[in-house]
Amino acid sequence: MLESAEGAVGYVMRKLTQVRGDDHTSQSRFEVIEIIEAVILALVAVATAWSGYQAAQWAGKRAENYSQANRLRVTAEGLATLAGQERIYDSETFNNWLAAKLGDKEKETEFFERRFRTEYKTAFVAWMKTDPFNNSNAPAGPIFMPEYHNSKDEQFLSFSEQAEGLADQGTKSGEIGDQYIRITVLLATVLLITAIGQRFHFRVVRILFMILAWVLLCLPLWQLLTLPRI
Repeated sequence: MLESAEGAVGYVMRKLTQVRGDDHTSQSRFEVIEIIEAVILALVAVATAWSGYQAAQWAGKRAENYSQANRLRVTAEGLATLAGQERIYDSETFNNWLAAKLGDKEKETEFFERRFRTEYKTAFVAWMKTDPFNNSNAPAGPIFMPEYHNSKDEQFLSFSEQAEGLADQGTKSGEIGDQYIRITVLLATVLLITAIGQRFHFRVVRILFMILAWVLLCLPLWQLLTLPRI
């Protein structure tokens, strides 16, 4: 009888020890899950902060590009106006010169020749070499000569092209900023899934939510590594 009692007590003690061991193993597994979840939350926090910072930086870059483009457009429009006025001046001066030339008014002819702009005078000299009064194939006037240039008109084209380029850069900066904002939305989804998983005490369910959070976290992390940064 004594031996039987001792054997029963020993069996119970072994079972209690086994249960405590199982409880300890289960608790250790939950601790590992909690550590992984903490890592996920830490990565989400850092990635969200970085993504928000980059989105703000690219938004500022877009505003800067658009501002510079607008300033260049205003300057270009002013140059276009001046170029148009100079073209009118060239035509009017040439018409007066032509009238004086055809009227054999030498003083007036010389006067209007002196009033030609430097850029126009180069084209005028080249036009005169074509013998326009005797050559029917000569261009109608100096402004139709290849030598005719208007520096303000060329500056207008250059500034317009630069403004267009800056506007395109502003659009691209805005698109990159929008991508960073979309990343924050994905990170918020990861945060939500992790928080929901922590509400469950079933290890299998919690692991499934943890795996899903990791999978979803890979995409925004990859985008953060590949997107341009300021």
